[in-house]
Amino acid sequence: MLNPGEMAPDFELPDAGMDSVKLSDFRGRQHVVLYFFNKDHTPGGITEAVEFSERVAALARHDAIVLGVSMDDCMAHELFIDEEGIEFDLLSDPEGEVSRRYHALREWQVGDVVRYGIARSTFVIDKAGLIRHAFYQVTPKGHAAEILTLVQSLG
Repeated sequence: MLNPGEMAPDFELPDAGMDSVKLSDFRGRQHVVLYFFNKDHTPGGITEAVEFSERVAALARHDAIVLGVSMDDCMAHELFIDEEGIEFDLLSDPEGEVSRRYHALREWQVGDVVRYGIARSTFVIDKAGLIRHAFYQVTPKGHAAEILTLVQSLG
């Protein structure tokens, strides 16, 4: 698991428009709320995305942006953004490489089949690239409000 005080692992992933987003591009400019979720169009995925979206303006007033990451492809993200009115970038991590680096990818076995999925996780990364807060096994409802309060304390 990643812990507060550690440097956030850098990454480069495509967004819904297939443009490349690199974490280090925000260094020195903005705080980043990076959250991992299992899948678009799921009840928890919708709740979490909508609640973060409702707080995008408030987060921006504190120099923070939101980036959501799942293993869904770019086209699925584009549809999800359009249907739910999401106001921030969703990034595609189809192989789970970045999710693994953040210890958000979990595996489990069902009979003889090994399956992979993302365990809801959120990281508040400051402008210097340091993880200030790390949450694993997140409950979607109310989580965005908690994260906004933490971002407000970053200064």
